[in-house]
Amino acid sequence: MTSETSDAVRDPELPGRLLATERDALIPLLRARPDADFALPTTACPGWTVRDVLAHCSSALLRAVEGRFEKGVFSPESNDRDIAERADWTNQRIVDELERGMTDAGPVIAGAGGRLDLLALGEWVHAGDVREVFGEADAYGGPGLPDALTLLVRTTRERGHLPLHADLDDLDEPLRLGDTAGDRTPARYIGDAATLVRLYSGRPVEGRSYELAGAEAKELNIFW
Repeated sequence: MTSETSDAVRDPELPGRLLATERDALIPLLRARPDADFALPTTACPGWTVRDVLAHCSSALLRAVEGRFEKGVFSPESNDRDIAERADWTNQRIVDELERGMTDAGPVIAGAGGRLDLLALGEWVHAGDVREVFGEADAYGGPGLPDALTLLVRTTRERGHLPLHADLDDLDEPLRLGDTAGDRTPARYIGDAATLVRLYSGRPVEGRSYELAGAEAKELNIFW
């Protein structure tokens, strides 16, 4: 992805494309795992198992598809209720619902004018949470990374997030995130793209090699 791509006007098909790309990678992986793996704890979401993360993801997408966004939706209490409602489901039923959501939510998100775009990015990040538990090498990366970065750049700019200049080891062009037109001197990041995603989503970065100057890691988190 080039900086010019990052500056582009919203592509309404991008969130759905990101979900479909991740669906094609994640769903076969999940269907091949034994039930015991769904009970594994996640590092990124303390207190949640793989199954809990997947149940949260599938319910969130179903809410989008069905237009159910009552007050307090996606709060910790709402998320816990969604997970509890699926407590007696089989693991494969949850995977089935997730596959449906990752397929059907794209057109809904495309027609929402940007209001639901961050949902697609969050789903992609949660897929990375699961892939990391399974020891997959491309957690927070893989074929969906270019679209995820494009969405991340646009989200941080639209929200007036702190400005940051990212020199990525695995991309030719730097990324300019956040409110680049403001008065604050941009922070500087040097490292790989997956670690940048981890920082912006509040995921653990212990043991990863990167440099961040002009900002604290906690300032980058866009989800909390």
